[in-house]
Amino acid sequence: MSLTNNYKLNLIQWYPGHIAKAEKNLKEQLKLVDVVLEVRDSRIPLATHHPQIGEWVGSKTRILVLNRLDMITPQVQSLWTNWFKSQGEIPYFTNAQHGQGVTAIAKAAQAAGVELNQRRRDRGMLPRPVRAVVIGFPNVGKSALINRLLGRRVVESAARPGVTRNLRWVRISDQLELLDAPGVIPSRLENQAAALKLAICDDIGQASYDNQLVASAFVDFINEIHITANHLLPESPFKLRYELDSSNYTGESYLEALAEHRYNGDVERAARQLFTDYRKGLLGTIPLELPPKV
Repeated sequence: MSLTNNYKLNLIQWYPGHIAKAEKNLKEQLKLVDVVLEVRDSRIPLATHHPQIGEWVGSKTRILVLNRLDMITPQVQSLWTNWFKSQGEIPYFTNAQHGQGVTAIAKAAQAAGVELNQRRRDRGMLPRPVRAVVIGFPNVGKSALINRLLGRRVVESAARPGVTRNLRWVRISDQLELLDAPGVIPSRLENQAAALKLAICDDIGQASYDNQLVASAFVDFINEIHITANHLLPESPFKLRYELDSSNYTGESYLEALAEHRYNGDVERAARQLFTDYRKGLLGTIPLELPPKV
């Protein structure tokens, strides 16, 4: 989006040491893996796509999981489903926190295992459990998905990036083993529009960005989507929540006006509240990306 030109002097970059180490270990473990579950955030399915995933996966089966289904409308889900199918992919939508859509993921992984073991039998080898890895950006719901697949909490899961720091194998059943991996992210975020969306959705570490800058960008994103695809957004989400519409403001001026209106002029508090309300769904089901024109 063109609005990122306003923020280009304030680059967002985040590549902590534990992610660099995890990426190295992950590449080594991928040799043992049959199936890759790539988990993305359904609000920003393009921004949460790692550009090296194709290189890492190679010829292995990849299952595309778009998590946080509860954060978008059925209409937006349908648009993304059609777009991904036009790209030759079948997306699986989940709400890992509540288990929605998880059974279909397990079946898809096990189906890949059936093909794998048939090939093993054809070569005179014994069948074995299918080995899958869950890959994705930090905080997109990988650990929550694994816990749902297993039916109990075995890996730590929290609504913040960087909780999982080590790779570990988890046995789901006699047919399926899963590798839980820390979130991976490009060493450099070249696309700053995507970086802003990652920050808004809490998919990168908070230390990497300025709250007020990103909150201003968030308002600009919403205003732009209202202009280009108004029918896909809740009606006046800011007006309903804060009794102050954003349409006549820039992101920066709206943040200042909101601070005066609700938070005694405290702009930082206004920025943090915008994030909290969006991330909790209190502003409604708002996507920050829509499918490109095909």
